[in-house]
Amino acid sequence: MSLILKILSYLFLSAGVQCVHQVSWLPCKFSDEHVFVNNDSLTEAQLIHRQAMLQFGKTGDAPVNPDGITFLITGSKVDLRRYIEGAEAEQLGCELHRYSTEGIHVRWPVMGARHYNHWFSCTLRHTKGLFTVTSILRHPSDQPAPGQQDYHKWPPIGDKEILTTTVAMVIKTRTPSVRAGLGSQQKLHCQFAVDHKGPDITVEWHLKHRGEKRSQIQGTGVGLRGLAGGDASYTRLVTNMSSEGTYSCSVSVNPVSVSVDINLQIQEPPRVSLSTGSTLSLLEGELQRVSCYAEGYYPLDVKIVWYVQDPPVSDQRVGAPLPKLLENVLQSSHKVKWDKNWDKTYSLTAFFYRRASLRDSGKQFTCSVSHQSLRVPIKKSFILTVEDPTRRILKLSIGGSVVTLMVFLYLFRARRKTASLI
Repeated sequence: MSLILKILSYLFLSAGVQCVHQVSWLPCKFSDEHVFVNNDSLTEAQLIHRQAMLQFGKTGDAPVNPDGITFLITGSKVDLRRYIEGAEAEQLGCELHRYSTEGIHVRWPVMGARHYNHWFSCTLRHTKGLFTVTSILRHPSDQPAPGQQDYHKWPPIGDKEILTTTVAMVIKTRTPSVRAGLGSQQKLHCQFAVDHKGPDITVEWHLKHRGEKRSQIQGTGVGLRGLAGGDASYTRLVTNMSSEGTYSCSVSVNPVSVSVDINLQIQEPPRVSLSTGSTLSLLEGELQRVSCYAEGYYPLDVKIVWYVQDPPVSDQRVGAPLPKLLENVLQSSHKVKWDKNWDKTYSLTAFFYRRASLRDSGKQFTCSVSHQSLRVPIKKSFILTVEDPTRRILKLSIGGSVVTLMVFLYLFRARRKTASLI
């Protein structure tokens, strides 16, 4: 019996801790609109930024901030807090906007719904980019539906007004920003829910490339089985640069629609190589060009620097000499490469000319390549060895003399052996 009591106590405390850490209110930026007709008979909208509070509770609850606008979210079949679990209030950015149904007025099919509703959109973003959640808030009204479009006649909202709302729809992505390499398969997460069963739901994915219009994505990529449970995630094979852009997952239930954007950026790391091996041997006074190649990277921005480091002294006890930035390094222009899949990647060469000097012998030269696809720069190094030309000539002459002597001895022994046989 005592064990059961302990288990129940633990579960009770765990539930209590979860409730304590559940977000109960959030400060929000409310972008209100003042719509009017100007002197040229054209409709203009003036954006007004107002401070508001998103508060979770029950109808009739006192506002957390009685001096500001309160959007009180009461219970419905869609619990908005479930979609932001694990996040603290200070990790969430909140934005509120009015939502227009473009003059379409349809009774929202939930119990107790009135003939007309005012709509608002609420977007919650994690400050570290872990997720984005957008919901449609329904504020019932006793007033009859206006005969013209909503945004031509927004009802005024007082500075201390309390708007009691419920969450009608919600959509979430855990992948608001995705970085992908060429040839990789990426799953763009999209989850949604509606506050009533059996709605006529339309789910669509759109893609907008930089500088182009948004276009609907056709074909497969969304699992049909998952749609029934609110999973509209899209799987994309990133094969070329045309995969890059802003993807939008949208869910529509007449007369409202909600969507989230996912930014897919292609990042291909560079391949780095040197024009020389791990060592380079030169004669004093010899002029040599050394190049560092960065190839096959995307996007364009890449940084290549050369460093030179003196060899450590034999009796040095603490650390090696610090590398110094090499001056007089030249760079080629960026080159564009199109492969068989028409994938546009770039290449760049950073090179320098060095006239060999004996004081440079033993120094280490390092090429460091930085790119946004890399956590740490890629480094390639070589050791320079410089010889005195006179010493090399002396070595060659001594070597030649030794070889000549060995050949002479070999021939001498061969003749003596031949003579002894005779």
